[in-house]
Amino acid sequence: MSKVMTLMNELIELISMGPFGSDIKVDNFISDGVPVLNGSNVSSIKLIETSFKYVSPEKAKALKKANAKRGDIVITHRGTVGQISYIPEDSMYDNYVISQSQFRVSLKRDLVDPIYFTYYFHTDEGQKRLLSFKSHVGVPALAQATTNFRLLEFPLIPLIEQKKIAKVLSDLDSKIELNIRINSELEAMAKMLYDYWFVQFDFPDANGKPYKTAGGKMVWNAELKREIPEGWEVKLYAEWINNDKSGDWGKEQPEGNYTEKVYCIRGADINGLNGTGQLKSPERYILEKNLHKTLDPADLVVEISGGSPTQSTGRLAFITEGTLTRFDAPIICSNFCKAVTLKNKKLLYNFVYHWKSIYDAGVLFGYEGKTSGIKNLLFDSFVCSHFTVVPEESIANKFYDFMEPIQTQKQKNLKENQELASLRDWLLPMLMNGQVSVGDVEEELGMVAEGREEYKKE
Repeated sequence: MSKVMTLMNELIELISMGPFGSDIKVDNFISDGVPVLNGSNVSSIKLIETSFKYVSPEKAKALKKANAKRGDIVITHRGTVGQISYIPEDSMYDNYVISQSQFRVSLKRDLVDPIYFTYYFHTDEGQKRLLSFKSHVGVPALAQATTNFRLLEFPLIPLIEQKKIAKVLSDLDSKIELNIRINSELEAMAKMLYDYWFVQFDFPDANGKPYKTAGGKMVWNAELKREIPEGWEVKLYAEWINNDKSGDWGKEQPEGNYTEKVYCIRGADINGLNGTGQLKSPERYILEKNLHKTLDPADLVVEISGGSPTQSTGRLAFITEGTLTRFDAPIICSNFCKAVTLKNKKLLYNFVYHWKSIYDAGVLFGYEGKTSGIKNLLFDSFVCSHFTVVPEESIANKFYDFMEPIQTQKQKNLKENQELASLRDWLLPMLMNGQVSVGDVEEELGMVAEGREEYKKE
């Protein structure tokens, strides 16, 4: 595959910086309009279209060159420098406003495919080029961003080859996105079922009818200050818990008696465990005698240190058989998290969804202390003072049985995404450097796809 080192300036149709900070003020934001991009939108290859703030079309028009369109590239030049995403042709909006920490690039499409271009700058080689003019004084920034970017060299290959490589890589990412969408739908289904059964109390009665709507008897509970179904109990969170497992950090490498390989779950991994973020649990080595700290199916992990002014401590993740298949060694939690085991594993999903509702309502902000500036969840204080409703056993068991296949499918999708992302990350530099050909990759992926179809038939 022939490459021609080409000055970036020859490939750029237009390049422009984001607006000055004074150009967009808080009172410019409205509920809907033209989306304003932020760092979280450009943390992946393709623009992530969530968490937008909006300005009016008139305000966007006034910002002129700070506008970006489909096919453009958006790059972070200040803060988390080196982030780069392309705006897809099927994006949600025709137009976007970039932030003051970003610049946008429109390429000459007869020379460069924007998807291939973006993938290249996600390789180690591409990132090294992009960060070659990074300033190390004060806030991380790309010095004279647009000027220096024009002066970079780009290894240009024929456009048809660019498109082939981009398709192979973006097909893998499309499968990852599909699994994410499926998991979102599964989670929405699970949350709706929980709300229907345990918030509205319209779980199926003995005749299969919605309990409360069908006139099921409700009784007043003084602790919860609300009516609950007759026969249901109310207990402190602490009464659900059998025991906790202390955290461990171990050693980075095998050392002395620290020989047992584990992965350590930190607060930063909670979202990844739940499938809403990256899972980058560090590999550690612990003492054999501490293997009792490893996590089992139906264990829970609670973040007890961390948070932020807008996010309380207390984020929760739960462990299933499927969760454990995403690791090639046992998992433990760090000392900044607490692992707990319930007395009755069939109440796992009731505990999880009730805790999440409490967390989302901001209740845990009221149970935080500070040590050396770090927020800590007063876990014991919370679980020993907060009452929850405990469903009748047969209803709890039925809910658990509904939830298990949903959670199993979610974990299968997450494991597949892990494998797809690993394959993509391995292929990315190999394809860019010509070490493997598109034909070889397509043939291999085709064989894998056929194998999966045969497996499904069996």
